[in-house]
Amino acid sequence: MKLKRKVEIAVISDVHLGTYGCHAKQLLTYLNSIQPKKLILNGDIVDIWQFSKRYFPKSHLRVLKKIIDMASEGVEIIYITGNHDEMLRKFSGTVIGNISIVDKKVLEIDGKKAWFFHGDVFDVSIQNAKWLAKLGGYGYDILILLNRMVNWCLEGMGKEKYSLSKKIKNSVKSAVKYINDFEEVASDLAIENGYDYVICGHIHQPKMLLKENKNGKTTYLNSGDWIENFTALEYQFKRWKIYNYNFDKLTPFFADEDIKEMEDVELKDLIAAITIVGPKKD
Repeated sequence: MKLKRKVEIAVISDVHLGTYGCHAKQLLTYLNSIQPKKLILNGDIVDIWQFSKRYFPKSHLRVLKKIIDMASEGVEIIYITGNHDEMLRKFSGTVIGNISIVDKKVLEIDGKKAWFFHGDVFDVSIQNAKWLAKLGGYGYDILILLNRMVNWCLEGMGKEKYSLSKKIKNSVKSAVKYINDFEEVASDLAIENGYDYVICGHIHQPKMLLKENKNGKTTYLNSGDWIENFTALEYQFKRWKIYNYNFDKLTPFFADEDIKEMEDVELKDLIAAITIVGPKKD
């Protein structure tokens, strides 16, 4: 029998289902290994910007089915919209069973306030030049594909894998500044509004740090992504931690068997089932 880890809250973001960079099997393995009370999907879960019926593998469908199954088993699913799945913002406030769709969420956790949102609201390129941001998304996808080929060659030579996009982010001053500014703005707003935690995604940089200014302090957390970092946030025993798939041993929960057993579901049928919406809650 597979024993699942119990956690109060699990947070994932930036999965980008429907793109070549998504590592759905690793995410499915992780979801199979936990038993959360709440699962918070903090934006960019399905990449509607780059959605193509020509590429949506069974493993990607299986992730969606797993999330629905978790909801049917009593897990509270909070889907926070991001920029790549912004189309869902028209359904913000919708509740379907244990699944709710929101643009942001404030929770009280053990007497402390936690503010959850994706983070694209801080991105000027998205707000003012959406076409440019979308073009950048396609470029990122191509970079990930190129990186896979490079790593395939490196593995063949017995060398360590290499992340091109991480190298670019860490070496380009403007990228480093953007990430630092993002963290500062999110933290300052959280302090201003009296939030003890601010939990974001969007920038694909897993992080947990205490931020202070003259008005107070808050804990900034970022769940990272499932393209390069394979990270999530978990809350249990009154503390947060960053979970890293690369440092875990999850063989008993490996996803291949689940994917093979999955019936051939037509993509249009699954999407239709997911996007059935009811009236908004007052």
